[in-house]
Amino acid sequence: MIETRDRATRHSWTWFVQAFTGVLLLILLSLHMIAQHFIVEGGLREFADIVDYLRNPVILVLEGLFLVTVTIHALLGVRAVVFDFALSERSERRVGRFLLWLGVATVAYGAWIIWLVAA
Repeated sequence: MIETRDRATRHSWTWFVQAFTGVLLLILLSLHMIAQHFIVEGGLREFADIVDYLRNPVILVLEGLFLVTVTIHALLGVRAVVFDFALSERSERRVGRFLLWLGVATVAYGAWIIWLVAA
């Protein structure tokens, strides 16, 4: 029983991070939808318009933050589902490391694509 309580305490910080990123996602998604679809004539931007849009440093930071927030929120959700299978501590560490590297690779690739479009 003590081991279960210690493991639950160890993993509880991820719930707070996921809740925070969930709220942040609502804000960033709202800003993204307004900027990309609601204030643009016709509702969609052409590729040249997207390039001009991403060249704005504020927008570039917001879109990058959106990418990081979505990635963290999604991978913490996957982590929570996988950990519900009551894996051993060793397996949990492996899954955690794998998801961390997957997140880093996802953000790096997304940032590279955003940078290519904005450059």
